[in-house]
Amino acid sequence: MTRFLLAIAIVLGGSFPTGVGAIGPGEALKDTRLEARARDIGRQLRCLVCQNQSIDDSDAPLAQDLRRLVRKRLVAGDTNRQVIAYIHARYGDFVLLRPPVDSRTWLLWFGPAAVLLLALILMAVRIRRRRMQAEDRPALSEEEIKQADALLDKMGPGT
Repeated sequence: MTRFLLAIAIVLGGSFPTGVGAIGPGEALKDTRLEARARDIGRQLRCLVCQNQSIDDSDAPLAQDLRRLVRKRLVAGDTNRQVIAYIHARYGDFVLLRPPVDSRTWLLWFGPAAVLLLALILMAVRIRRRRMQAEDRPALSEEEIKQADALLDKMGPGT
């Protein structure tokens, strides 16, 4: 029981975000408003090494470089949009955690829904075919039912 409770504590303890991210003490800006903006931008940009984390959460050296670049651009006076546009121009759509919806990213945005819809259609067709096949099977006559019962009686219980 204690192992079970310990496992639950570990799972639950690891599932709550701490909000710390991977920002090192030397990276943070002294201006708290600029730092908050940098963190916000960092949560919108994908780590190109980890691919499933934002640069704000990643410990990868490239993510650290991108965080420094974001802060450098903010200190230089860029707006959030300008910083994101600058990094987007250098690294493409993949660096954005929410890429734009356009002809190049339709598969990314609508592909999962299309696959789900196709699976539902195939499942409905399969169910309909099974029902039609069941309806096409001829019902057993009274004589056939008696023969089946006799065979089952001969085999005995539990077989």
